[in-house]
Amino acid sequence: PATLSANVRAVFTCLLDQVGSYITEGLERARDSLNEAAAMRERFVLGTSVSRRVAAAAASAAEAAAAAGESGFRSFMVAVQRCGSSVAIVQQYFGNSVSRILLPVEGAHASACEEMSTAMSSAEGAAYKGLQQCIETVMAEVERLLSAEQKATDYRPPDDGNPSDHRPTSACTRVVAYLTRVLESAFTALEGLNKQAFLTELGNRLHKGLVNHCQKFTFNTNGGLRLKRDVTEYGEFVRNFNAPTIDEKFELLGIMTNVFVLAPESLSTLFDGTPSIRKDAQKFIQLREDYKSAKLGDKLRSLWPTSS
Repeated sequence: PATLSANVRAVFTCLLDQVGSYITEGLERARDSLNEAAAMRERFVLGTSVSRRVAAAAASAAEAAAAAGESGFRSFMVAVQRCGSSVAIVQQYFGNSVSRILLPVEGAHASACEEMSTAMSSAEGAAYKGLQQCIETVMAEVERLLSAEQKATDYRPPDDGNPSDHRPTSACTRVVAYLTRVLESAFTALEGLNKQAFLTELGNRLHKGLVNHCQKFTFNTNGGLRLKRDVTEYGEFVRNFNAPTIDEKFELLGIMTNVFVLAPESLSTLFDGTPSIRKDAQKFIQLREDYKSAKLGDKLRSLWPTSS
C-alpha cells in the first residue's frame, strides 16, 4: 500500500501542477481584455476645456472602451466558470479515486489535501484580481453613464406649471439596463461565497458612487421626488444581489432623499426614527435649492449644535 500510495500521490501531484497552471494561465489571459479596456478608458480622459470636435471624438472612444470593458467582463466570467468546473472535476476525482488509496498510509491523505489547496491558491489569486477588475470595469461604466446622461434639470426642473415627471431619469434607466445586461454572466458564473462577496462589494461601491453622484446637483422639491424614484429603481435592482446589508443601505438612501421633499420645518422629524443617517443627511440638506434662502443652516445648528 505504501508504494502504491507514493506512486498515486506522485501522479496526482503532477496532475495538480498541470491543472493549476492551466487554470491560472487561463484566468490571466482573460484578465488581459480587462486590462486593455482599462487602458482605453484612461487614454480618453479629458479636461473641461476642449473643443466640441475633441469632446465628440472622446465620447466615441469612451463608448468603444465601454464596449471593450463589457466584452472583457463577460469573457472573464466565462473563464471563472470554466475554472470552477475544472476544480470541481479534480476534487471529485480526488474524492472518488485518490483518497481511498492514500487513506491507509499515515499522513498521505492530509498531505495531498494540502498540496491540492496550495496548487489552487495561485488560481484563486488570479480570480480575485480579475473579479476586482470586473468591479472597476462596471463602476467606470456606471460613472460614465451618469456623467453623460444625468442633467441638472433632472433634479431641478423648472417650475413651469407642467405636471411633475415621476418616472426614473434617463440616466437611472440607462444604468439599470447596463447592470442588468452585464451582470447576467456574473449571476451564472459565480457560486456560493464567491458570488456573495462579489455582489456585496459591487453593491457597496454602487451605493457609494450614487451618493457621490447626488452631491454634484442642486435639488428642488420635484427634483427630490425624481431622485427618490431613481433610488427606488436602483434599490429594486440590487435586491437581486440577495445581500441584506446592501438592501439596508439603499433603503436608508431612500429615506435620506426625503430631505429634498419635506418642508423646512419638518426636516427634524425625518431623523427621529433613523438617527444613524443624520450626518449624511445634513450634507444632503445643503444641496436643497432653498438651503440659503430658508436659512436651513441656522435651523439645523439650533436643532443639533454639533452640525457643521
